[in-house]
Amino acid sequence: GLVTLWAIPQVTWVMSPSIAAIAVQVSPGPIHKADYVMFMLSHPLAGPKPVNVTKQALCMPGERIDLIEKPSRTPGAPYGTFDGWYYCNEQLLSVSKPYGRNGMKLDHWQPTEATIPPGFIFVGSSHPDGFDSRYYGPVALDRLTRMEKVL
Repeated sequence: GLVTLWAIPQVTWVMSPSIAAIAVQVSPGPIHKADYVMFMLSHPLAGPKPVNVTKQALCMPGERIDLIEKPSRTPGAPYGTFDGWYYCNEQLLSVSKPYGRNGMKLDHWQPTEATIPPGFIFVGSSHPDGFDSRYYGPVALDRLTRMEKVL
């Protein structure tokens, strides 16, 4: 019983299918590409209150980031709607969608520089419905906590 009382607060349960982890815990040290990271997200799509989200570090400071817009493949998307295809060092990271699962319009992030700025990371997942840097841009490193997969 005492072990359970100690262990439960040490683990964070991941409530999103966009990450290949059920539970994560804080893991001190520098953040590297593909590490899990957690941060507070404030965005209308996330709800009225900030929420803790877990993502992966996909493109690091100084790495090349490219956006290629292509006509949307989303069923029912009006003609002239575009998806954003995001590449880090010429490797496809993920593709944005014009609408969320609840039908809310999603605007994809438009990079203003050719590289991820110092002190920032593009975060996300391979899940097509993930809500991540495709929509709100890179996240400041000082807002991120490095995490490791427990389950």
